[in-house]
Amino acid sequence: MLTFTLRRLVFAVPTLLFIALVIFLLLELAPGDPMAQVPLTVPPEVKEKMRLALGLGEPMHVRFVLWLKQFFIVEPIHLVDAIFGSSLGEGMQRVISWQTRSPVMDIVVQRMPQTLWVVGMSYVLGVLIALPIGIYSAYRQYSWFDQIGTFVSMVGFSVPTFFTGVLLIVIFSVNLGWFPSIYDTTHKVTDLESLLFQIKQMIMPVSVLALYNAAQISRFMRASMLDNLNQDYVRTARAKGLKEKTVVLVHVLRNSMIPVVTVIALGVPTVFGGAIITEQVFKVNGLGQLLITAIQANDLPMVQTLTFIFAVLIVVFNLIADVLYGLLDPRIRYD
Repeated sequence: MLTFTLRRLVFAVPTLLFIALVIFLLLELAPGDPMAQVPLTVPPEVKEKMRLALGLGEPMHVRFVLWLKQFFIVEPIHLVDAIFGSSLGEGMQRVISWQTRSPVMDIVVQRMPQTLWVVGMSYVLGVLIALPIGIYSAYRQYSWFDQIGTFVSMVGFSVPTFFTGVLLIVIFSVNLGWFPSIYDTTHKVTDLESLLFQIKQMIMPVSVLALYNAAQISRFMRASMLDNLNQDYVRTARAKGLKEKTVVLVHVLRNSMIPVVTVIALGVPTVFGGAIITEQVFKVNGLGQLLITAIQANDLPMVQTLTFIFAVLIVVFNLIADVLYGLLDPRIRYD
């Protein structure tokens, strides 16, 4: 397993470099000009100086290599400085946002807590709800519980999040006045009262995303359980006199989790990517909203850095899923 993990990490390096090149070329070829939002009264020669100050005067390959150096070397050094209070990265040029003229990673770190509060919590809650529903629905196939679970899952997966979000705002915020309709991103948790307000403003956006995540994962869990419940090893285990609880929750569940692990692991990077639509509905100032704003402003360093971070997370959690396969199924070997 260790050899497999190390080999995958080595192969991940050229994969990520290729992804970085593709992202860079796509953004370079995309229409748009970072100087488009500059007032028309600004003289052309001033615009040209501004363009050179943003680094746009360098050839394409030079800018790409510079960005790689900044992302993989300069930013980690500044992270070390921030943690240990050192000054190793003093004077090194960081990835700068064209829109805010501040380091991109500083903005990402500022927005990350809001995204993890809402999107991260909803994903964890969705997984915790989906797994038992999927297991019991498969074990009691075509029962009233299975029928209700199927109906709720189809609704949660089919109805778009912007509709359920607006519907919850109308019912629980406008009509009943129970929860705030706008998420206060400046709110800080300092005591019990502020914690209760944080939970109250999280309920609606978390519920919308948890319903969507739970609907998808529970369907995978149910299908995987049904496929394994009819296998020969299940009949053999029952014939040996094992308790039904042991057969279902040990033998069947362990094998059924293998394809579900892929769905869950590949869904984790979407947590850090933010829920763009839901964040727009509830005005959550997270990474999804940051990405939309950067695209609208032609802020290429911000868009390039965020999309590459998502790509890194996908590669990492793919590796984690592969390692979990071997832990769940002893028959899988990575020799």
